[in-house]
Amino acid sequence: MGTLNTLRKAYGVLKDKTKIGLAKFNSNFKELDIAIVKATNHIESPPKERHVRKIFAATSVSRPQTDIAYCVQALAKRLSKTRSWIVATKILIVIHRTLREGDPTFRDELLNYAHRGNFLQISNFKDDSSHFAWVKTYAVFLEKRLDCFRVLQYDIEAERLTKLASGGSSRGQSRRMSSGELIEQLPALQQLLSRLIGCQPEGAASDVYLIQYALALVLKESFKIYCAINDGIMNLIDVFFKMSQDDAVKALGIYKRAGQQVEELAEFYEYCKGLELAKNFQFPALRQQPPPSFLATMEEYVKEAPQSGSVQNKLEYEGREQVSEVASDETKKQGEIRINKLLINEQEKSKLEEPRQLIPMGDLLGPYETNPTTLEIEKNNAMALAIVPSGTNLASHDLSEQWELALFTTPSNNTTHAVESELHQLMYT
Repeated sequence: MGTLNTLRKAYGVLKDKTKIGLAKFNSNFKELDIAIVKATNHIESPPKERHVRKIFAATSVSRPQTDIAYCVQALAKRLSKTRSWIVATKILIVIHRTLREGDPTFRDELLNYAHRGNFLQISNFKDDSSHFAWVKTYAVFLEKRLDCFRVLQYDIEAERLTKLASGGSSRGQSRRMSSGELIEQLPALQQLLSRLIGCQPEGAASDVYLIQYALALVLKESFKIYCAINDGIMNLIDVFFKMSQDDAVKALGIYKRAGQQVEELAEFYEYCKGLELAKNFQFPALRQQPPPSFLATMEEYVKEAPQSGSVQNKLEYEGREQVSEVASDETKKQGEIRINKLLINEQEKSKLEEPRQLIPMGDLLGPYETNPTTLEIEKNNAMALAIVPSGTNLASHDLSEQWELALFTTPSNNTTHAVESELHQLMYT
């Protein structure tokens, strides 16, 4: 078995040298082809930094789109043809590092290439099965990473957290999302985290340094993914008790899954803390599980939450009701003003039409005596303008009371035709 592995490695090295020689004479992208072969050769060690940097330069925003597309196709083609888990792992590491550290142009071209269904196709290896299983898991994680970007429309790893003005902890975009965005995007983040946790190697693969190197890259991504999910869950709790029933059911499922993933992530971190490459990493403090009573409160709300659309309809109804009340008040005020103006005009008109007798000066200076003629005129004006119920004896009411009744009771038969028509129009418009 050892002899077979030695021969296989020797054959792999020979193939690498042959491809490098062919690239020097037959390739239009000679330097890039050589860098790809050397970065992903058959030697069981991480890709050398100088070769990875050449790939970064070849896929930078300053290069033509054809160069970037060629690099993606060359990496994908080499991955699909190799039967070595070492080469496959190193190709995935190069892709992963370029996604993390390179320009977004590489990610965009990779998305276009993956859209055609040709992304990360891995052949059946003839190597150790545990190694092959891990490489396949690693490839699925990178595919899910791109899928998550399609949903979120931003890269979690490239996100710059916003410091709070109050000096508190940093917050990302998921802390500022609406409830609809949370329900759509949090499941994508949770699926990505699930794939990440699944990258924990088992069996013989856990002792391989090359796999541990790739695992360290995966571990780094877990920190921001967890923070994004945690911020999103906090935001979800803030708006949960305002959701419709359909959204609340989805949100409750997201919340429960988040609690389960915290336990799984804690186990994954415990494993990674034993790795040599992760000794200097600062692991985030995981959120503690909420008390069962809080979860029960959320479940109770789901049962009593309004149906889908009821919350919005209620808000729209309240808004229309407030507008209607304001409009009603304005209409009432305008009606009162018009009635008052009508009463005053009619009173002045009546005074002009009715002849008055001269009032002696002594009557005007008396303490509270009213001239009989003046009293009769005012009484007639009051009877002409007042709106009182039929059958009411005006003589039994004080004049001030008659004027107060003028705006709040039904029209009298004594009202003139013009006044009656105008008041009728105001009361029913």
